[in-house]
Amino acid sequence: MVPPPIIRPAAPADIPAITAIYAHAVTHGTATFEIEPPDEQEMANRFRALAEKGFPYLVAERDRAVQGYAYAGPYRARVAYHYTLENSIYVAPDCHRQGIGRVLMEQLLSEAGARGFRQMVAVIGDSAQVASIALHRVAGFQMVGTFAAVGFKFGRWLDTVMMQRSLGDGAATPP
Repeated sequence: MVPPPIIRPAAPADIPAITAIYAHAVTHGTATFEIEPPDEQEMANRFRALAEKGFPYLVAERDRAVQGYAYAGPYRARVAYHYTLENSIYVAPDCHRQGIGRVLMEQLLSEAGARGFRQMVAVIGDSAQVASIALHRVAGFQMVGTFAAVGFKFGRWLDTVMMQRSLGDGAATPP
């Protein structure tokens, strides 16, 4: 039995592993609509921008190796969206189907709720991402809808699936 990964806050030293995991997703998958993988400097800039504003950014580590990462950032820039986050979770290709996404999701939801955020939105690239949709559903996300054929990658049109979950008191009380 494989031991569960350690989930911890991401650190600048994790950027090379995070960059490699994301580069694989960009070049081989449809979870992201980026076409060219960003380099380490760009990934470090993205990490720093979220970390400096207090957004949760986590890694899953096993045997001193980063096997996945997750973060939540602003859903939209306008002030009224302040309490709504958009999540992202990526797992190393050789670590899929080991429960890493699930434990990252659980910790991400916990940390986001503890920081006072009220809603989390998932914008899932490609309606064929059944594992990601299932992960979100198990974590309590509800299907909101699908934007059909809004991205074009690998020579085909791709949908985005929108899912949402309340955090903490959700919309039951003012922030």
